[in-house]
Amino acid sequence: MAKEEKKEEVKVAEKAVEETKKDEKPPEQPPSGGAPVAAAAAPASAPAAPAAAMPPRPMARRDYKWAICHVFSSKNDTIITVTDMSGAETIAKASGGMMVKADREEGKPYAAMQSAAKVANEVKNRGITGLHIRIRAPGGHGAKTPGAGAQAVVRSLARMGLRIGKIEDVTPTPTDTTKRPGGRRGRRV
Repeated sequence: MAKEEKKEEVKVAEKAVEETKKDEKPPEQPPSGGAPVAAAAAPASAPAAPAAAMPPRPMARRDYKWAICHVFSSKNDTIITVTDMSGAETIAKASGGMMVKADREEGKPYAAMQSAAKVANEVKNRGITGLHIRIRAPGGHGAKTPGAGAQAVVRSLARMGLRIGKIEDVTPTPTDTTKRPGGRRGRRV
């Protein structure tokens, strides 16, 4: 019973809205081509439509300006390069070696966070609000998994207020490859 009553109320409200639209007249255009004359207000006797009968409002959509963040993360260093969407123009770049003094600290998460903060500030100054991230490990004969700095970079960029789009791994993995360096007896240290 309650459902049928609600359906009837919605139908009545829709009819009332249609009637008020029919009663309204389009604004009159003066012959001189000036601004239109204000139309008469809708009749006050028309019942207000319930919220269920109103169409949903579209969500406010924020437009982002996107760029691509290339992150090379190995055991020894983290290199961040931000380019435009085509990859042709470099917008900002930083590395772990630019942030710390000791060589052993270059691949650590702290150096990666500092370089990500530097890149984020440069990118924001250029008006970019969103980044697609491409993470790359050494690959090939080297390690196939990114170093410790890769995750720190992504987290830092998100905390700096940049919108993160796609995160993809672009590590080159050979289907078949050339012989590893080192020789038959391996690398002699």
